[in-house]
Amino acid sequence: MGKPFLCVLLAVAATAAHAAGPSARDGVRFLSPDTLSRTAGYSHVAVAPAGRTVYVSGRMALDRQGRLVGGSDFRAQAEQVFANLKTALEAGGASFEDVAKLDFYVTDMAGAPALREVRDRYIDAAHPPVSTLVEVRRLVREDALLEVAATAVLPDAPARSAGP
Repeated sequence: MGKPFLCVLLAVAATAAHAAGPSARDGVRFLSPDTLSRTAGYSHVAVAPAGRTVYVSGRMALDRQGRLVGGSDFRAQAEQVFANLKTALEAGGASFEDVAKLDFYVTDMAGAPALREVRDRYIDAAHPPVSTLVEVRRLVREDALLEVAATAVLPDAPARSAGP
């Protein structure tokens, strides 16, 4: 199967799905097909254009010196996690507008409402990225309450002129 055929196939599949709406995220389209369950706070599918992908490993609520921020306060840890994600995305030349996927790992699902509240200050809640939320027994640091990883898609870099 060649690239042109695959592109047409993806375009047909995307057209068959109900779009969650246009996105300002450099062409990433977020879809929630009517044939799947309704979602609360995430999209079912993200279709990325050709471009560069930025992967951000799981971020915990650590300050620059590696000290945990927030203690046992889930919301305070979430605030630091998203500040860390923002810094990491910027290091890769991306922003939350470019994020297509978020993976959440929490030690207690009771923190999910606070997590969503913090997350929604960083993302476009009208066209949220695809995501996975998993409760785990513990994280690599016993005092960490959550960890979040991100995948962002950037447009292709502009072609550089050869110059004289």
